[in-house]
Amino acid sequence: MTLLDLDPEVTGRARELAARAAEPVIALARAHTTVAVERATLRLAGITGADTTHRAGDVPWVNRVVDTIREQCGLEHGSVLPAFHALREHDLGSLTELAEATAAGQIQFTVPTGKDAARAEKAARTAVAKGLRTVDRNRAQRDKLVSKLGDPPQRPWIYLIVATGDIDEDVVQACNAARAGADIIAVIRSTGQSLLDYVPEGATHHGFAGTYATQENFRIMRAALDDVSKEVGRYVRLTNYASGLCMPEIAVLAGLERLDMMLNDSMYGILFRDINPIRTFVDQRFSRQVHARAGIIINTGEDNYLTTADAVEAAHTVTVSQLLNERFAHEAGLPDELLGLGHAFEINPKVPDSFRLELAHALLARELFPDAPLKWMPPTKHMTGDVFNGYLLDGFFNLAGVLTGQSILLVGMMTEAVVTPFLSDRDLALANVKYVLGAAGNLAEDFRPSPDGFIVKRAKQVLGEAVDLLERIVDDGLLRAIAEGTFGLMKRPADGGKGADGVVAKADGYVNPASELLEAGQ
Repeated sequence: MTLLDLDPEVTGRARELAARAAEPVIALARAHTTVAVERATLRLAGITGADTTHRAGDVPWVNRVVDTIREQCGLEHGSVLPAFHALREHDLGSLTELAEATAAGQIQFTVPTGKDAARAEKAARTAVAKGLRTVDRNRAQRDKLVSKLGDPPQRPWIYLIVATGDIDEDVVQACNAARAGADIIAVIRSTGQSLLDYVPEGATHHGFAGTYATQENFRIMRAALDDVSKEVGRYVRLTNYASGLCMPEIAVLAGLERLDMMLNDSMYGILFRDINPIRTFVDQRFSRQVHARAGIIINTGEDNYLTTADAVEAAHTVTVSQLLNERFAHEAGLPDELLGLGHAFEINPKVPDSFRLELAHALLARELFPDAPLKWMPPTKHMTGDVFNGYLLDGFFNLAGVLTGQSILLVGMMTEAVVTPFLSDRDLALANVKYVLGAAGNLAEDFRPSPDGFIVKRAKQVLGEAVDLLERIVDDGLLRAIAEGTFGLMKRPADGGKGADGVVAKADGYVNPASELLEAGQ
């Protein structure tokens, strides 16, 4: 039963337009690769570690290899043919050995042809398939643990952030949060990591307002949450960020270390980190293929639009972005159950009927995407530093979440925009959520907005505005819409932004066994 009685012709038209708007961008993504996609592929093939002797700091071996291939013979045919050809030519035992020889200036990469190319492609395919088998085992292990330990007893799942900068301290906070009731732990990345064109190596203890996303940090936190999951009697999920210039690599590392959710939005990096649009769309397509294989729920970032644009006037841009994110995700192989579309409680509380407007927007998202695990974000823009008012506002946010059947509830903090929350702040915030869930968790069965009332009319108005905007985007092109500031008021031209020099048009004969195996589901 639906509460909004949305017109199926209107929702069908919205999805049709979203598909048409996305198609040219999908074609562009299919026709290009990036340095990050090539690095992610070699990571699946087994390359690990870093050059610790470099005078400017550690350089991951995978960066060393891909950068040298690009310099010597280009990436138009991909990285695996030159890499695995060189591996055979020099009789080396691993890609890491190849990287060491590359750093020593002992390798001259070339694009093989004929039988040499066939041998290199076969060896690469075997290596990448081995990496994907690790991803598959991790997915099966997650399913096994969920079956054994159980999921949280009710939705929404409670999502809590840790952000100390030190992975060991993160572990302490994460485990205590799980004991206090958190179902999902999100480890915030160090400020600025999304703009690094490499993934740091090893455990880290010096992040800024967050902890670096590294493979070792992923491993440490997943192991700690596995232990606390047994203690609390439910599987506690782990979230990080597959975004920025290393989006595909971090997606691969998440699959290799059994993370459960990843923030992965199709336009966030473009709008809020000024990363080149083409680079972002190419990278997100590959990363979503990896997430689909790994069974990782992605979280999209529409909530961010409402921190820069007005949450009432721009509500329809959130719906448009959700529809585009859905289309990009489906094309990359992500099913609805892994599509954690984002939206947020960001209307100015001084606006008349602000709570009714929030309910309309949340219900629209819920009914437009009935099978998606929606991620509902708390108020941030209008938190003033008055912790008592903030605590009340978060209570209203939690109530909206249970009333409208949200799936993932990020815990709001009364000290938002004041300090990095203390453990005591988190404890109070969790108490707020648990009170609302206990007192009103089943209230949705009694909630029936009037068919001719304010909430239903507002939801249908926003959907109609979304259709109108999608029609304009189909006519003008999505890249132009982004350039003109349609989403979040951020103007990002297609030829601008960071990382544009890392985009490469594929040549005839381009080879990437990771893409082939992911698309084929093998």
